[in-house]
Amino acid sequence: MPIGITLSRFSNGTGCLVFSGQPVLFILIFAKIPVMQNTSLSQTSPQSKLQATPGQAKTPRRIGWSEFEKRYLSREDGYKYEWVNGMVEKTTYTMNPTQLYIQRNLTAIFRQLRLADTVNGELLAEPDLLFFPEVHRRPDFAWLTDEQIDLLAQPGTIEIPAFVIEVISNRDAVLKLVDKMRHYRMAGVQVVWLIYPGQQEVHVYGGPNLEQMVVRTEDKICSAAPVLPAFSFPVHDIFKLGTVLPAQD
Repeated sequence: MPIGITLSRFSNGTGCLVFSGQPVLFILIFAKIPVMQNTSLSQTSPQSKLQATPGQAKTPRRIGWSEFEKRYLSREDGYKYEWVNGMVEKTTYTMNPTQLYIQRNLTAIFRQLRLADTVNGELLAEPDLLFFPEVHRRPDFAWLTDEQIDLLAQPGTIEIPAFVIEVISNRDAVLKLVDKMRHYRMAGVQVVWLIYPGQQEVHVYGGPNLEQMVVRTEDKICSAAPVLPAFSFPVHDIFKLGTVLPAQD
């Protein structure tokens, strides 16, 4: 028996095929199928997207001391640069303008003692020092004798300060501080002060291998003994504001 076929199309893009005949009526409804755009593998591959991402971090490379000296020692961009086993460590300057009063007070105290001839050498702010042939550090403060300062006039000389001060801000990475303390121990530093401006306290490390630590606050005496026994004063003198300790003539 002959079969009739009718195609009906609707305005929404769908339609149906009608197969008619005796005794069966069969209707096939079809929907509009969107056309898939041709997308290449390079457009959808996550690896390709990763490679195309701008500003992707590069693997740091090791550099020698001479290159570090040339590129980083005199750089003034708000960061502190240190050289450790060929790698450059970049940290924000601890002694920012909000903490300059600490430098002022420590310097004034040391100047008084120097004028009174009870200490020698200099308490230097952020000196560039080699603690080992492959380790350069820039302590916030380091005490060096006059003889050590003269010897450092020769490039490449290693002179270890017996007394070091670090001012600890909230930005300091704990792991970096631990690593720095390890180098101080290995190099033979005898006394380290960690000054915490936010808490107004000082952690004093001393003894064999810097294994002894005491916390000093308020009117408790903070001492650099046995290296500098005369450099002893109440902790609140470090955090004084508004007045400068007078220098003796």
